[in-house]
Amino acid sequence: MQRWRGLDEIPADWGRCVVTIGVFDGVHRGHQQLISSAVKAATERGVPSVLMTFDPHPMEVVRPGSHPAQLTTLARRAELAEELGIDVFCVVPFTPEFMKLSPERYAHEILVERLHVAEVVVGENFTFGKKAAGTVDLLRSIGARSGFAVQGLTLVAEHAVTFSSTYIRSCVDAGDVAAAADALGRPHRVEGVVVHGDGRGRGLGFPTANVAPPMYAAIPADGVYAAWFTVLGSGSPVEGVSVGERYMAAVSVGTNPTFSGRKRTVEAYVLDEEADLYGQHVAVDFVERLRGMEKFDSVEALISAMHRDAERAREILAG
Repeated sequence: MQRWRGLDEIPADWGRCVVTIGVFDGVHRGHQQLISSAVKAATERGVPSVLMTFDPHPMEVVRPGSHPAQLTTLARRAELAEELGIDVFCVVPFTPEFMKLSPERYAHEILVERLHVAEVVVGENFTFGKKAAGTVDLLRSIGARSGFAVQGLTLVAEHAVTFSSTYIRSCVDAGDVAAAADALGRPHRVEGVVVHGDGRGRGLGFPTANVAPPMYAAIPADGVYAAWFTVLGSGSPVEGVSVGERYMAAVSVGTNPTFSGRKRTVEAYVLDEEADLYGQHVAVDFVERLRGMEKFDSVEALISAMHRDAERAREILAG
């Protein structure tokens, strides 16, 4: 898969293509339908498939300070798009100037003149251009004049719930990582670099990896979770731990109220493995919430709860 950072990276001899457009945060089941439909249409036409997304999130430019919690990093979105068969992952810088493009200029300058689209695949609620004035019907009208087709797909829904990034963020924020996983088609992932914490876990017999996620990452509600832990690399090789292999873990999210903590952290206790993970880029895939965050009356009570958490996590992940 090719990765373009902006439309200026389009090759001079670029032909026609099928494009799907959106932020695609989460690459959830609805996004997967759009991407798969674009790949199918491109295959049928014998042209490349292109996923066009934006950075930063448009809301951060439209209303600075309103950046929503991020379900997936750009790198993760690219990986998932590649798994679905996309040929080109194109990240367009969302700037104040880009935001001011009228729907007509957006379609003509980007879709027609730059990408040479043969077909555009979007959700039925897709909007584009200045003040989101462009609709799927307008895009179809422009396409009829400019020589490209438009698919406006019905949004994916199940049990009266329409899958969307907003819905999944609300699930994650509530700690309902099982519902988030159902909408995503996989567990919700938080990536980050393992940093030094206060070392208290090791003293309790539960050495943890303190994961520092990127800005805006969607962190589940405070509590303890069963999760998969994966070392993605970027640090020195770790003895006994393989890059890309996932390990069972019990993960604590919160402020450690038993010790009057104030800083919110993501701490993963990797079951059956003890390794020096500092500096490693890792992923935590949240599977199920075990309990809320509690303040215990004694260290002994906390340790007993941690033993129960570890065994419960093992049972869930093994099953």
